[in-house]
Amino acid sequence: MRLWVDAESARSAGAQIRYKIESAVDGLNRKALSRATRAVNALRNAELEVLRGQRSGRVYRKYPFKTTYRASAPGEPPASRTGNLRMHWNGTVETSKTGSGFEINHVLESQEHYAGYLENGTSRMAPRPFVDRISEKAADEIKKIYSEPY
Repeated sequence: MRLWVDAESARSAGAQIRYKIESAVDGLNRKALSRATRAVNALRNAELEVLRGQRSGRVYRKYPFKTTYRASAPGEPPASRTGNLRMHWNGTVETSKTGSGFEINHVLESQEHYAGYLENGTSRMAPRPFVDRISEKAADEIKKIYSEPY
């Protein structure tokens, strides 16, 4: 038995297969980007939780008002005095092409210039670490997001 396939039919079948594969890959890429965006949102929610609440440090007077606030103690996440650190964060999804696909990184960064001073401390202030706590708090949610079936 002989099976004859002309060249035009073979090219058409190959093009259809290529189209199906490219469509499937595009769909997976869109789902991966969607999950990365959800992971950034999980980081942002964890950041809001870590940077809220009362602290156990010294009590200071707020200028120019006659009210007071309690600062954070060394080793605690920073206390919120103005709310700027807690509210000014940018979450982005960064992609870069690799050999057979692409790599996705989710980034959450503070727009406040003093965030690094609080995280690492200075010569006059002990560190108030919060970055690792945000990552730890969001880790379970991010694992759950990425372990969903495609």
